[in-house]
Amino acid sequence: MGRGKIVIRRIDNSTSRQVTFSKRRNGLLKKAKELAILCDAEVGVIIFSSTQKLYDYASTSIKSITERYIKAKEEHQQLVNPTSELKEAAMLRQQLQHLQENHRQMMGEELSGLSVKDLQNLENQLEMSLRGVRMKKDQVLIDEIQELNQKGNLLHNENVELYKKVNLIRQENMELYKKVYGARDVNGTNRDAFTNGLSIGEDSHVPIHLHLCQPQQQNYETPARATKLGRLQLQ
Repeated sequence: MGRGKIVIRRIDNSTSRQVTFSKRRNGLLKKAKELAILCDAEVGVIIFSSTQKLYDYASTSIKSITERYIKAKEEHQQLVNPTSELKEAAMLRQQLQHLQENHRQMMGEELSGLSVKDLQNLENQLEMSLRGVRMKKDQVLIDEIQELNQKGNLLHNENVELYKKVNLIRQENMELYKKVYGARDVNGTNRDAFTNGLSIGEDSHVPIHLHLCQPQQQNYETPARATKLGRLQLQ
């Protein structure tokens, strides 16, 4: 007698179901391995039991097989149903047209077909945009002013430090001058004459101004008068 045909349905007995699962799982994995070896095929099998236990087999690796499967599935869907791409392209083209129309309206073009309400909405959008641009411009100007103020403060501090150094050097020069010329100026006359002539100290940086004066005319009539008086006296 031949073996009877088995009805394919869920096995109610849990023990029988588990035994059948183990036998058929091993047989399926064995057949998958034989198929990969005999036919040089890339085979991958993933099985989850009723207890959520994982069983798998791959002739190469499960990751590469699943990635190849997803890619092939997408390509197959595009070939079978090309209308989806056409619909998407049409939708993108419509969105682009709508954006271009809005841009032209923002620039004040193609306003003939708009109602009063549409024009009011467009005006409100332009006012909001202009307000945002002005706020951004003001913020940029404020930031630049603050940066310039910081640079000005730094330059002021540097100038103060340089002024202090100059005053210190001037004081050192005065002390050095006193040490060098103090012993020579016993009565103070030579020192005053020297300081007045050269203006050393606070007035050392004052420029000297020279002026040209017209020469005074000499009186050449005096010898003539003296000669005449001499002649009169001789006479």
